[in-house]
Amino acid sequence: MRSLLSIVFVSILILFYSCTSTPGAELDIYVTTDLHGMVLPFNNTEGEETDRSLANLASLVESASEENIILLDNGDILQGDPLTYYYNFVDTARTHVIADMLNHLGYDAATAGNHDIEAGHPVYDRLRSQYKFPLLAANAVSTTTGEPYFTPYTVIRKSGLKVVVFGLITPSVPDWLPEALYSGIRFDGMVETAQKWMPEILREKPDLIVGLFHSGVGDDNETAMDENSSLSVAVNVPGFDIIFCGHDHNQAVKKAINTAGDTVLLLDGGSRAAVLMHVNISLSRMPDGTSLKRVEGDLIPMNSLPASLSFIERYNGVSDTIKAYASEVIGRSDASVTSRDAFFGPSAFVDLIHDIQLEISGADISFAAPLSYDEQISEGDLRIRDMFRLYRFENFLYTLSMTGTEVDRYLEHSYGLWFNTMNFKNDLMLRYSLNGEGKPIIVNGRPRLRNPSYNFDSAMGIRYVVDVTKPQGARVTITSLSDGTAFSGDMTYRVAVNSYRANGGGGHIEAAGLSKDEMEERIISSTPRDLRFYMTEWIRHKGEISPVPQSQWTLNPVKWTSAAAERERKMLFQEN
Repeated sequence: MRSLLSIVFVSILILFYSCTSTPGAELDIYVTTDLHGMVLPFNNTEGEETDRSLANLASLVESASEENIILLDNGDILQGDPLTYYYNFVDTARTHVIADMLNHLGYDAATAGNHDIEAGHPVYDRLRSQYKFPLLAANAVSTTTGEPYFTPYTVIRKSGLKVVVFGLITPSVPDWLPEALYSGIRFDGMVETAQKWMPEILREKPDLIVGLFHSGVGDDNETAMDENSSLSVAVNVPGFDIIFCGHDHNQAVKKAINTAGDTVLLLDGGSRAAVLMHVNISLSRMPDGTSLKRVEGDLIPMNSLPASLSFIERYNGVSDTIKAYASEVIGRSDASVTSRDAFFGPSAFVDLIHDIQLEISGADISFAAPLSYDEQISEGDLRIRDMFRLYRFENFLYTLSMTGTEVDRYLEHSYGLWFNTMNFKNDLMLRYSLNGEGKPIIVNGRPRLRNPSYNFDSAMGIRYVVDVTKPQGARVTITSLSDGTAFSGDMTYRVAVNSYRANGGGGHIEAAGLSKDEMEERIISSTPRDLRFYMTEWIRHKGEISPVPQSQWTLNPVKWTSAAAERERKMLFQEN
């Protein structure tokens, strides 16, 4: 009987509120993240049409009421395609095409990403001045004023709702980029910054508080200074209703409970326009001043939306310009090269990078990795787009002084990230993410490597052996320099590395025993422009190249590693 009375009471209460509440406001938020230049339906690196870009979002915008939608971008839009490179560094006189596109679509706010910072002050400062909306990042703080260098948060009023959007960037930027690219800016922890700003945000009395974080979901460790700290903010800083994540290129829709017992919706939006993050909000106001709020989120496959023909037509001139730029012939190769070879020994793909780095720098030793997991440059004409296949990122080239012992430690760390310890001939050779049964986790039909290939540095300029039957930290034996000269742990060598590695990316420099301050004292020189620019000019000068594997390192035991390479190449790349 009591149960029946309870049901009746609740039913009456719901009926009362439904009759006396203010009619609901409804709002849709759409968020892009990590587009990496995928703004038009053409992949300028591969020279192929694509079915996902901002043209798909444009069709949605054209069919919606501007009053009922909020558009946000979550960073890393300025890097990853010849289109953005061209407007970052080649055509710098006119309005940046990214600013023109986002303004045209009516974006309401954006957060800066680490690869946007990588473009350097002239690029992101120019873009910020051209945006008709704020560029956010509360934890990117001016070292001169102590205030955020970008806008910390913005207030958006749409559909009768007051929405605060608060921006954060991954605090790990200094771990990857040279200080010249972010001079005058420090990067504070995400949790501490959110805790600092939340009281001010709450004084705005918003209906909705949205986090726009260029940082992956991560974990909920309150003290985390990790690059992926979004969940930590969600759990430990009450107030957020929704947090949009990025940076880690993962896709997720999940809920978290914060320390106040409230639910926070988190979405992570992948990369390169694969999906569009979407949240629908409906809110009804009660007579007592409270509100009933419903928040639901999903990921919309970008190619499920039709491409806007008017958007494509608007930027036809841009598309034609970039296609011509990326198609420019700069030289010729008499052989095809693939990054697939680089996982299992010396490869023509990575050794081409080594060759260029050694010639540009005049160093004794070069460190380089396959920056692309699965990429190929075909025999024949070499075009500017091929340089984006060979070298994905806008890194600078550094020449450092390192002792032989530091070189050895550096390589031990790299091959520790790269290879498993084989106790039996049928053991896995590469390091994979493993499930509870000790088997590789399969994603899209392929085993997932535990670490990214861009941290698999090999060396040219020395002869060495990697014994995968030995434990990590004790598997590299350097026998000599490439010319046969004795190699010594006490000798100092000139070493060529990219700026990501020199600034601590991947942990190689730290593993070598160098602190960041010590590393900076070891810099002999650095290039004023990005390494891809010098690669392009190097090939122009050569005219024709003959890439072959030529670095002098081997895997032991040969029988085990050769058989493992054959097995695992089939696993990784679905080769017959």
